[in-house]
Amino acid sequence: MTQAPLRPTTDGTAVRAPRRAWFGLGVLLLPVLLVSMDVSVLFLTLPRLSADLHPSATEQLWILDVYGFFIAGLLITMGNLGDRVGRRNILLIGAAVFGIGSMLAAFAPSAAVLIAARALMGIGGATLLPSSLALITGLFADARQRATAIGVWTAFFAGGSAVGPIIGGLLLHHFWWGSVFLINVPVLVVLFALGPVLLPEQRSGQLGPLDLPSVGLSIAGILPVIYAIKHAAAEGVDAESLVVGLVGVVVLIAFVRRQKTLTEPLLDLSLFARPAFRVAIGSSLAGMMSLAALGYLTSVYLQSVTGRDPLVAALLGIPMAVAVFVCSMGGARVSRLLGARVTFVVALLAAAVGNLMVLGVGVDGGIGWYLAGSTVAGIGYGVAFTLVSEVAVASVPAERAGSAVGISETSFELGNALGLALLGSLAALVFRSGGDFAGTLGETLTTVGADSPVAAAAKESFVSGMHVALAAGAVIVALMAGLAWTSAGRARPADENEPDAADHVTADRVTAEVATAGVDAPDTEAVRDSRAR
Repeated sequence: MTQAPLRPTTDGTAVRAPRRAWFGLGVLLLPVLLVSMDVSVLFLTLPRLSADLHPSATEQLWILDVYGFFIAGLLITMGNLGDRVGRRNILLIGAAVFGIGSMLAAFAPSAAVLIAARALMGIGGATLLPSSLALITGLFADARQRATAIGVWTAFFAGGSAVGPIIGGLLLHHFWWGSVFLINVPVLVVLFALGPVLLPEQRSGQLGPLDLPSVGLSIAGILPVIYAIKHAAAEGVDAESLVVGLVGVVVLIAFVRRQKTLTEPLLDLSLFARPAFRVAIGSSLAGMMSLAALGYLTSVYLQSVTGRDPLVAALLGIPMAVAVFVCSMGGARVSRLLGARVTFVVALLAAAVGNLMVLGVGVDGGIGWYLAGSTVAGIGYGVAFTLVSEVAVASVPAERAGSAVGISETSFELGNALGLALLGSLAALVFRSGGDFAGTLGETLTTVGADSPVAAAAKESFVSGMHVALAAGAVIVALMAGLAWTSAGRARPADENEPDAADHVTADRVTAEVATAGVDAPDTEAVRDSRAR
């Protein structure tokens, strides 16, 4: 059943969404929660999984990272594909792929099979995120209702990443490690049952065919670069990492050049000409890098260094998860009070301060510092991530919503993957420099015994590596805050004859102006260009 998406009326007033639309939003939140949760659900699962499958240090990183890498590599493609073949169609197809990958991962007999299953989950997940957020534009024409819906969507996306370790810990307390994947299946069944009934089909009839060479170039560029980074961190810089990394960079350059020649590019580079969009994408990339490293390293710390049960470690993560969720819901309101520029800067600085507070933890204690620091960081991340989603939706015409959302969600997923690959590898390098340890911290403790002098030295080295990585994450986020402040200060209207505005309009106001003008009105693009600060 195809339903027409809601639109602003011809007299400029927006149509208030019926109750059915809010039920549809509830359905859209299901895949969002699963995709974001599966990014971090393995943080607490990894020690149990490692004891069963015996992955190498490199395989462990691939188990964690390959899911996010495939999502990041395919989000833009899947967002564009949804614009063409139908966003509800691509959502349901992706859910099926995600479910098959989840079942394969739950019963994986080896690390190699688990890596392949996680890659399949990443392919499915890449269809779910842009489709779900783009469908919101059809469900909610009223600007304030749409801003509220986006805030809820962002809260579930950001909160899912924070709650993933908690869900993992609860499941591990009662079941085997594969249960963290198998729990996805009943949720997807609900999506299949209600999605065709409550979600309107949306597609653009104005877009041409998908540029397949661009799809190939985007994937062939991202994956080699990430592989080179991971290989260099695990094995050291050698000819293989240099050659593979260089090939990836060359392919990405070719991808960017091709986009500049296309009438309908896979990646709309013109969006990056807008300071607000650049700041939003940079904030999500830097924020997710830091948040992923914080979640992963502290999960290992709580279990392997302090010896806490997975359930206890999960419960200790609740304050940060609550902070991310609640502040994601209230991010738009904060932005209306302070302005987008100030809100971005304050939120990012709060995240950086939170990371630095966690440096107070040590081998013998400091859980209070972890609880306080992770909560402060969660507040900052939650507020910042809401603004990213609002800017992405407000920046483009409705028919290109899927591709724009793909860019913003790519920055989230790529940031998560790079956080584990770069900051996680940085922590591993510091850890290995502290002694001749048998692989990871978990492998060392299993080999030498938890009470041996070597184990004590390994724990000290891990904590040192965690401190270095979290400090680096804080620096990255703080630099992004400075860039947000200076870029917004230099921003000029698109029309050089128009006087510069005294204030910086929030993404919520941009959305309201676009809705008032009508998404198909001739002057819609001018409204965005002159107001999106």
